[in-house]
Amino acid sequence: MIINIILQFIASFFGTIAFSVMFLVPRKYYPCCGLIGGLGWITCWILMHPFGMSYFTGTIVASAVVVLLSRICGVGLKCPATLFMLSGLFPLVPGVGIYWTVYSVITGDLIEASRYGRQTFGTAIAIVLGICFVFEVPQKTIAKIAAVFHIKKFFK
Repeated sequence: MIINIILQFIASFFGTIAFSVMFLVPRKYYPCCGLIGGLGWITCWILMHPFGMSYFTGTIVASAVVVLLSRICGVGLKCPATLFMLSGLFPLVPGVGIYWTVYSVITGDLIEASRYGRQTFGTAIAIVLGICFVFEVPQKTIAKIAAVFHIKKFFK
């Protein structure tokens, strides 16, 4: 179980960094982006597998974790939180659900297309809800949290 968690984290860490490269994120922020994406995916994975929560619930909590960490890093490193948030949400995006929805429509299996489409749409809604919840936290509170953790020391 622990090895599976470590492998999941490593895969999402490097996947997030690869996505950061595509978004032209400055190189010095790659470790922070990878860490945020990895922690977000691990949060979702742990909530679904050991705790048995639904993918929807896991995605809401994981996207809230990603956005909170992104805002903290944005304040601590004095750069836009969007740099970290877009990359960090990458592992949670339901790309395979979109693929199977379109594939099912093309092959004429509308029942499967409907099932995959509902699941994909639900995941997208969960990501949006996680983002909305965290953006309700005042900026002053985020700045205090960033000051406590001394983010700048870790990512020079």
